[in-house]
Amino acid sequence: MGRRDYEDDPSAPKANSLVPAASVVVTDGAGRILLQCRTDNGMWALPGGAMNIGESLPDCAVRETREETGLDVEIVGIVGTYSDPRHVFAYDDGEVRQEFSICFLARPSAGRLAVSDESTDVRWFEPAEVDALPMVSSIRKRVNDWRSGRMPALG
Repeated sequence: MGRRDYEDDPSAPKANSLVPAASVVVTDGAGRILLQCRTDNGMWALPGGAMNIGESLPDCAVRETREETGLDVEIVGIVGTYSDPRHVFAYDDGEVRQEFSICFLARPSAGRLAVSDESTDVRWFEPAEVDALPMVSSIRKRVNDWRSGRMPALG
């Protein structure tokens, strides 16, 4: 299913849904960040997606990372909360979703990198390499928030 992101765009369609979601900044021991190239928009992104009934947001983050990258992760912090009503995702099926996402910080614990039906590439990047990658602004904001070090720790 295709998706178009609108951010601060007066021509954006009006939101008709709000779905809790998680995204994940996964870093390795060398300080690199894990990104995937999405099939729906061709942009580099963090792993993540919608929460299912019966799971917590941290469980959603772990599941989505495993499904999209092949890696199991351990949640170690929170990068931030993202719920800007001026940021919507318009899907081919007519859903227009207002952003509502918690971005977690995680480290890999098991598994091997693998693409999924949602990605064409999955790989590790040095933080400085991310600036040159095509990425929607909301994902770039999460990456920049992580790089700035403004993360509350999980208790």
